[in-house]
Amino acid sequence: MSEALRVLSPGPLVLDRLPVRIDREEVLRFQGYKKGLDIPTDEVLALFDDALALGEQLMAPRAVYRAVAVTGQSTSLIEADGERLSIPEIGRFWGSLEAVGAGICTVGEAIEMRVSALFDQREFPLAVMLDSVGSAAVESLAEYVNDLLCQRALGEGLKVTNRISPGYAGWDTAEQAALFRLCPGTPIGVTLNSACFMTPVKSISLLVGIGPAARVDHYFTQCRRCWMRDCAYRRAPAETTVHR
Repeated sequence: MSEALRVLSPGPLVLDRLPVRIDREEVLRFQGYKKGLDIPTDEVLALFDDALALGEQLMAPRAVYRAVAVTGQSTSLIEADGERLSIPEIGRFWGSLEAVGAGICTVGEAIEMRVSALFDQREFPLAVMLDSVGSAAVESLAEYVNDLLCQRALGEGLKVTNRISPGYAGWDTAEQAALFRLCPGTPIGVTLNSACFMTPVKSISLLVGIGPAARVDHYFTQCRRCWMRDCAYRRAPAETTVHR
């Protein structure tokens, strides 16, 4: 339950009954539509409605989170709990950190199982749209967890950075294993194989920086999605939110 969340929780802490807002534009982006350039037909929008209703029935949003003290930091390196995370330019982006927060988010396996069944039934358009709904759902869930941490941090006199994941921002995907050692996904049923792929597939790992001196001035894009109306660090007005 999110009510029990503390930003510096040594955890692992399981968060369940989390809200997820699935944005139609995000789903269509996964479908290859470019906002402002591609206009979906009525048939595509009806297909989205069907996939959304099905996805909302099937998904089970959960997250697990753990904070770990930072024991060493340089321009492109964070050391925490015996792990060495090599993230290009992270010192410049995040500033001085007291801790890092590692987390795993998932919407469960039911969506991907239904997608597989729909492909077997040759229901290809619905299968592909439902797969995109699942992808948008887990992205929304990860954004919500990041925003929730940011909100709780303010009450604890701390700042929380935006999330990153292995495979993004130049961070080697192979370091997914190190992130899972910091915060195992097993409490919410997420596993990692030797190729660093997660099961269920609709899962996301995340890492945030924490500390009174952590930099949040690069939050511009995330600010447009964040639901925290009174955040002292808001740099841009909200356009869409992941929480209502």
